[in-house]
Amino acid sequence: MLLAADWVTISALATAGGTLILALATFASVRSANRAARVAERSLLVGLRPLLLPARLEDAPQKVAFMEGRYLVVPGGSATAEADEQTVLLAASLRNVGSGTGVLHGWHFYPVLVTGSAEHPAPDEFTRFSRDIYIAAGEVGFWQGSFREPVSAAFAEARGTIAERGEWTVDVLYGDAEGGQRMISRYAMFPREDGNWLVSAGHHWYIDGAAPR
Repeated sequence: MLLAADWVTISALATAGGTLILALATFASVRSANRAARVAERSLLVGLRPLLLPARLEDAPQKVAFMEGRYLVVPGGSATAEADEQTVLLAASLRNVGSGTGVLHGWHFYPVLVTGSAEHPAPDEFTRFSRDIYIAAGEVGFWQGSFREPVSAAFAEARGTIAERGEWTVDVLYGDAEGGQRMISRYAMFPREDGNWLVSAGHHWYIDGAAPR
């Protein structure tokens, strides 16, 4: 009876040990699969992620049209602006150095030079575009903005800065072609002798997901 009991105990322990080993193997397999899925998802997102920097100075000029039939010609690496009593028109040449198509969502104008690390506005505070603006991966595109309410303080500030050939800043909100991976890039504009402004990237913030630094 004692020997039989020992065999029963040994059998039960062996079964329990086998079950434990199987559970550990299953846990390791699931964990490995989850890790592989996260890596695959991250790789997919990286393949869709845009990053907008100032275009190169040698890039071709672009003709940027506005709703009233007017347009601005923007040289590579530059911003251009026009201001009169009724409208202030702004545009800047950008290049998508990311691996995915960039879709511009909105913008925020500052009539002065803003340091790159200063806090950005909330996404819902950005001025939305009246049309979709896309910049393909590896290609040159543009940002454009306008003020059309002469009685507003924002119009007066923008017109004054442009008329006086001052420095100004714009934050651009954009994301990937799927509507995700939103980020905000800040560009500082410095007056040039040719009547345009030199575009310089100041800072980039990731809105959806952790920042890379």
